[in-house]
Amino acid sequence: MRVLRNIFRRKLRAFLTIFGIAIGVFALVVMGSIAEKLTLLVDGGVKYYQGKVVIVPKIEGAAQGGSLLDIDLQRDIERIRGVAAVSADVSARLTTETITVSFGPPAAIAGSDGKGDSYETFKIDYVEGRALRPSERGKVAVGSDLVAKLGARVGDSVKIRDKYYQVVGIADKTLSAPDTSVMMTLADAQEIAAEDLPDLFKNTINPATIVTDFAVYPEPGYQPDVVAAAIKRKIDGVDAYTSKEFEQQIKAPLQVFTSIIYAIGAISLLVGGLSVINTMTMAVAERTREIGIRKAIGASNGQVMGQFILESAVIGLLGGAGGLVLGLMVAAGGNAAGAASGQALFLVTPRLMIGSVLFAVVLGIVSGLYPAWHAARLNPVEALRYE
Repeated sequence: MRVLRNIFRRKLRAFLTIFGIAIGVFALVVMGSIAEKLTLLVDGGVKYYQGKVVIVPKIEGAAQGGSLLDIDLQRDIERIRGVAAVSADVSARLTTETITVSFGPPAAIAGSDGKGDSYETFKIDYVEGRALRPSERGKVAVGSDLVAKLGARVGDSVKIRDKYYQVVGIADKTLSAPDTSVMMTLADAQEIAAEDLPDLFKNTINPATIVTDFAVYPEPGYQPDVVAAAIKRKIDGVDAYTSKEFEQQIKAPLQVFTSIIYAIGAISLLVGGLSVINTMTMAVAERTREIGIRKAIGASNGQVMGQFILESAVIGLLGGAGGLVLGLMVAAGGNAAGAASGQALFLVTPRLMIGSVLFAVVLGIVSGLYPAWHAARLNPVEALRYE
């Protein structure tokens, strides 16, 4: 209690100093929660692609055919050495509305024939209902981030494009593409993908032949990158990607981006640290006689120094706690606002909360070192004469 009384001797100054730290921690929490969400999305994506090869059209072929593959390629890929199973997949945008800025996978429709389900290592759990069966036309399973957007409930129907589909399951959060996906049968997804084609192709392509990508599962003992290389050699007009390519293309640039985000938050907090130095320096000047009395009755330099370091640490703790609360409120409010569109931008993790407050406390201690050292070096006789 004595520490708090000393801090709040000048209430306005103390509140302004704590507020400066709080704003810095607030910026660190908000910016850091965006970085945490993006990092976990990428980590989830790496796990999602782990142990399989994704086959997509080459860019030059995509420009002519609308990013489509023919389902007949499935048999050709299955004959390649080292391939255990090939799943035909179709993905499409969930709506035809203009795409807005998205931090993560966009809301999508995902259809699959399920031929690779027994080989899939990325398992999706369901908080309600069950997984969709490959033969269930007119039914869907909904990703966690789209529940509010679609008003999805197990047993009820949701409107996807111009049709209604019965919900059989609601997936648990995976921090990867399934969170923003409506999973349906391959045939249902093919019909939707066909509607998105330009009129020039729509009237000439059979929807049952449409595939946007294949998921290839290697046989035991075969590495995904070896199988991917074999597919690219033997199948024309396709590219093959593994989790390594995904990690190289996405994770490295993201690390730079997250470093910049954390740096911005840290700079904001360091600015607050300057106010701690100013406050503690003024406190030493105002309490010079008090310091002289303490030293005259036997207080050591270490005890005097420890007193002021403790006060600066408490200032950092109070500011850190206040900034954390503000950051949590903004993150919760932002996620609530984005729930309707299926976009949860912020993710405040325990390590971010603990790290932000701990950083504020350490910053407070470091900022108070010089004022505390100056107080400890005061000559007690001169301090008692100070006016």
